[in-house]
Amino acid sequence: MATALAAAVSLPSSSKSSSLSSRTSIIFTERTSFNKNYLYSKNLSIGGNVVSIRAQVTTEAPAKVAKHSKKQEEGVVVNKFKPKNPYIGRVLLNTKITGDDAPGETWHMVFSTEGEVPYREGQSIGIIPDGVDKNDKPHKLRLYSIASSALGDFGDSKTAILVQVSLCVKRLIYTNDKGETIKGVCSNFLCDLKPGAEVKITGPIGKEMLLPKDPNATIVMLATGTGIAPFRSFLWKMFFEKHEDYKFNGLGWLFLGVPTSSSLLYKEEFEKMKEKAPENFRLDFAVSREQTNEKGEKMYIQTRMAQYAEELWELLKKDNTYVYMCGLKGMEKGIDDIMVSLAAKDGIDWIEYKRQLKKGEQWNVEVY
Repeated sequence: MATALAAAVSLPSSSKSSSLSSRTSIIFTERTSFNKNYLYSKNLSIGGNVVSIRAQVTTEAPAKVAKHSKKQEEGVVVNKFKPKNPYIGRVLLNTKITGDDAPGETWHMVFSTEGEVPYREGQSIGIIPDGVDKNDKPHKLRLYSIASSALGDFGDSKTAILVQVSLCVKRLIYTNDKGETIKGVCSNFLCDLKPGAEVKITGPIGKEMLLPKDPNATIVMLATGTGIAPFRSFLWKMFFEKHEDYKFNGLGWLFLGVPTSSSLLYKEEFEKMKEKAPENFRLDFAVSREQTNEKGEKMYIQTRMAQYAEELWELLKKDNTYVYMCGLKGMEKGIDDIMVSLAAKDGIDWIEYKRQLKKGEQWNVEVY
């Protein structure tokens, strides 16, 4: 912190009684922050004389303090490929992962990258669909959370072959006010891709959803629908892979909300993880059209969480608990409603407490 203060005191030439010199400079070496100049002036009466005091304060900005992230940020690459120069990948696999009676189709797809798109768990990529829009211009990119670990679905943790990236995409089809059927441009483009087809990829993008460094952390994952994508990437690394520099020994707790049981995504994978690490992985589904709570209310993700509200609040008071949320935008409000009253019991303002969690990288949200 740096400040230099120079003051000049001026007396009228007729003054004889004052012991002050006609001009005095004072330098203070005390230092403070900011990078600005201030001019201060004031008239004072000394011994019947009016004295004019002027002072100029010059301040300097302090050196920036390097931020030390709690997340696995070292070596993270962002925006290697941009819209004007995308990476051209090829489809290795594209398969529907929801039942025929599910309300809408969700597809799991794998693209080759030949190691050229070095992403991390929790990042996203951009997809530029083929064709042009109504103005005859190329379609703009759409962002999708990556659904595979950094090694990819077919990666080898021993040789660290990073050759593919996976997405989880719901086909968007709806009827507008005019009764017309509207198809989402990018989602339908992706869901219709056949093996061998080319796809334009940008990114990787983002640092908000990266895993924490602490292998003993409690990681609470809240997902609705295809918001499961980043958590599948987390969980593969935590429970299906072996890494020399990372072995998860903490608690992973996944809440997944979907409308029907035929919409449950990657259910078999998650159940295998639970069998493999029952002490380290907890799994709770919320199926809104088929399940209810004790009050007969539909089982949304916040309804399921409310059944563990006290336990979750105790976890949130710990420094090594990290919450990640991905999915529909409205889900965060439902979770706030649960926590407000619990925090109030401890004399804590939940909104302010959540703000501090965000500042400490313990509350991470990616909603749409």
